Formats: sequence, C-alpha cells, structure tokens
Amino acid sequence: MTGPIAGERPADASLPVAVAQFSPAADAAANLQTITALVTTAVSRGARLVVLPEYSSFFIDPFDSSLAENAEPLDGPFVQALTALAREHDIVVVAGLVERAGDDRRVRNTVVAVGSDGLVATYRKLHLYDAFGQRESDWIEAGELVPPQVFSHGGLRFGLMTCYDLRFPEVARTLVDAGADAILVPAEWVRGPLKEHHWRTLLHARAIENTVFVAAADHPPPLGVGASMIVDPQGVEIAAVGTATDVAVAHLDLDAVERVRRVNPALRLRRFRVVAADGIPAPLDSGSA
Repeated sequence: MTGPIAGERPADASLPVAVAQFSPAADAAANLQTITALVTTAVSRGARLVVLPEYSSFFIDPFDSSLAENAEPLDGPFVQALTALAREHDIVVVAGLVERAGDDRRVRNTVVAVGSDGLVATYRKLHLYDAFGQRESDWIEAGELVPPQVFSHGGLRFGLMTCYDLRFPEVARTLVDAGADAILVPAEWVRGPLKEHHWRTLLHARAIENTVFVAAADHPPPLGVGASMIVDPQGVEIAAVGTATDVAVAHLDLDAVERVRRVNPALRLRRFRVVAADGIPAPLDSGSA
C-alpha cells in the first residue's frame, strides 16, 4: 500500500520520529492508557511520527486462547483509538495489533500506520518466530505476499516490517526498492543468549546495507531486550532507550540519505536484486533448502 499523507517532499525534509518502548499487557484498556501517555510525551519532545512495539494492542506470555479472544478487526477499537490520538496531535502512529484471522484459534500479527484520517498502511508479519525454542506459527497466521508497505509522511517515505523479519534482509531490500527512506520495526525481541547482540547488529546492518534510517521499538525486559533505537544510514545510533518504559526522538533528515548514497552507492552498484512480479515478492521455490 502506498498512501501519501503529506505534500510534495521539500528539498530539506527533516522529520522528528520517536520510538516508544513499553511492555504491552493482557489488558487492552491499560495498553491504550500507556500508549496515550507515551505518544503525549513523544509529541512534547517534538515527534511527528511515533513507533510503538509489536503486540501493542494485547500481549500475553505464553500465548494462549486469550490472544484470539482479544483480536480485533482493522476498524476495531484499537485502530480507532490510535486514529483519535493521531488526529489530536496531527501525527502518524505505528503500532503492532493482534488482528482477527480466518479461523477462531489463530490471529494475525499486524502492524498498522495510522494518521488523522485512519489507516495509512497495514503490514502482516511475513516471517513467524519459529526459532530459539518458540513456535509463533501455532498461534499466528503468516501474512500473504503483497506489495511492500510504504507510505509518505513529512517529506519522507517509510516502510513497515516486524521483529523476526529483521533476520531476512530481502524484506528490507524490497522496502527500499519501493522507495523507503526509513524502515519502521515494531518488535518483541525475546531475550536470550546473544539476543541483544543480534538485535543491535541486525538493526545496524539493515540501515548500513540499504543506506536508510531504521527506527525500532521493542518490549523492555524481562521479556524483551529493550534497546529501542533509531539508526542513521551509516549505522550510527542517533537516539535510543535502555531498559525502561520511555521515548527516544531523533530527526530523520532526507539529505542524510542522499549524502550517504553519494559516498556509498551500494544500492546502485549491486548486481543482484530481489526478484518480484508486479511488485509482489516472489515466494521461495518449494524445493529450496
């Protein structure tokens, strides 16, 4: 989905973006109360776009049937509440939603980008976390292969992905090929041996290899690693949160993307591409290892 919600991109485009870190609970009303407070704080610090974690609408560990019981449609109360927040502050809010799926047991792990008029873009997690002893696919329905989810705001173009997708570099590359200047990553990056190292390394790598900004919001400990951050196109952390419930804000300057790409034209010099048909990422061959 491409959904411009701003005018033509000015030559000196710069947009204050926030990552807001918190631990969503198995209480939708409490989550919205926390989100409202974090968004208000982010706006007070100048943010015009706020990124919240994966599963912001509802989260329980371990997963159980309450996940499906608390799933919502895209026009449900969670998105309506985000729309009201976005309208009140004239911003865009990006957050993880437990969305209703096609059956009564599984749900969709969805990211929504919401402006003052409602949904701007929707992304359903492609790569489910069946790794490190976890099986997200027992409870989550994987997203279909659709065109990259890119939208415009404040003169920049933003792409959406979720958490485990970071381990698949082709996802970020398809977003950049669709015009993204920045990649937004709501996450619940589960703690474990070397997991914080993986988190930081992958966020930096996706920024460096694609010469884009990356803004990622995680759950804090004890379940997540925290370390929500914004990384610039050279892989430098320009704003970050530690392990607390908090907000970090950075200015995303389009000129920085263009400057880095003049010095480091890796995208232009590459000899391999992610093959797509009609803008839709091609599925893996069933015989692939």
